[in-house]
Amino acid sequence: MKDFLAHLKLRFFWSSFALSIFFTFIVFYSSNPFKTNDKHALFKFPKDDGMGECRLSEGEWVRKPYGESLLAYTNTSCPTMPDWKNCFKHEREDTDFLNWRWKPNECELPRFDPGKFLRIVRGKRMGFIGDSVSRNHVDSLICLLSKEEAPVNIHNDSDDRFPAWHFPNHDFTLLTLWSRYLVAADELVVNGSNSGMFSLNLDKVDDNWARQLPTLDYAIISDGHWFFRPVHIYQNNIKIGCVYCNEPNITNLNMTSAMRMSFRAALRYINDCKECKPLMTILRTFSPAHFENGTWNNGGNCKRTKPLLEFEVESREFNRETSGMQNEEIERARRECSSKKKKFKVMDITMAMAMRADGHPGSHWGNKWMKGINDCLHWCLPGPIDVWNDFLIAHLIS
Repeated sequence: MKDFLAHLKLRFFWSSFALSIFFTFIVFYSSNPFKTNDKHALFKFPKDDGMGECRLSEGEWVRKPYGESLLAYTNTSCPTMPDWKNCFKHEREDTDFLNWRWKPNECELPRFDPGKFLRIVRGKRMGFIGDSVSRNHVDSLICLLSKEEAPVNIHNDSDDRFPAWHFPNHDFTLLTLWSRYLVAADELVVNGSNSGMFSLNLDKVDDNWARQLPTLDYAIISDGHWFFRPVHIYQNNIKIGCVYCNEPNITNLNMTSAMRMSFRAALRYINDCKECKPLMTILRTFSPAHFENGTWNNGGNCKRTKPLLEFEVESREFNRETSGMQNEEIERARRECSSKKKKFKVMDITMAMAMRADGHPGSHWGNKWMKGINDCLHWCLPGPIDVWNDFLIAHLIS
């Protein structure tokens, strides 16, 4: 009998131990690594929008109901679509990547309403400050707004980096303010040739957007992908660190630290802007690339045709660290803000887009100067990037 009881106790012990391990595993791995307790991430929407309270950044991609169309525009209906984001023109054949919508865990995210958007921004000026992914966002927004009103291109430049559009019926102006790093940056010249290495000056922001800031009512800022190359960072004319340079006696910074310095300098400049009008600044968080089987210049590709599941997302720690940093810097900007005329928000799209490895042009971008190079950084139009404007209008009406 004693042996039998001992045997039962032993079985109970190991059963309890196994269950403990199992539930620990479930709790640990089922939790969203991007979940935030930031009170500002909890949206409170007007009752007539039917959204209640929720965190837009926490959710999943769900397939649209049969027969429901998610396409607000097509590659033939948008007159302003850049050729190199027109994936179907360049022989992309699969269409399933268009059949998914973002579903926040706690609410329904309404689809973008161009009429409502233009009514909200009537008489205003909105500037998108950032790199080519920021421009990608602008291209998506213009395609969506074109369903309501045709824009007039009121400014362009030879490099197509600073175009501006006007919607005359709503007196709304949309500007693209291209910037690699948000702060002032100079490319290093070696033996008379551009080196691809940059020196950043944290004491001065990029004048390409700074001179336009006092004219804006909304500033949508983003950046990040240029930090994947060697960068030397200066403050008060002293080199304080570098990324990917491994120089002796110089602090070697990781990308997130360098990005933090850049965003902090930009947000402080916005806070200190005495000439600015009442201004809402929205920081769009990092948009991950999806190169597989190599890097962008070493055979990397992106051939997936449906969204990743959350556990399939690679570089999860970097994505979490980067979006977390950007949320922290917006919160710092709020604390340091001394004017009620300035507002700061985060549009956190990082986890949602980390799951969309299927939405890039890949080989379908028709770049005759870079044959054999896949674009796994920017986004097809139409495509998953259109959800950014669902997020954007939600920020404007919340």
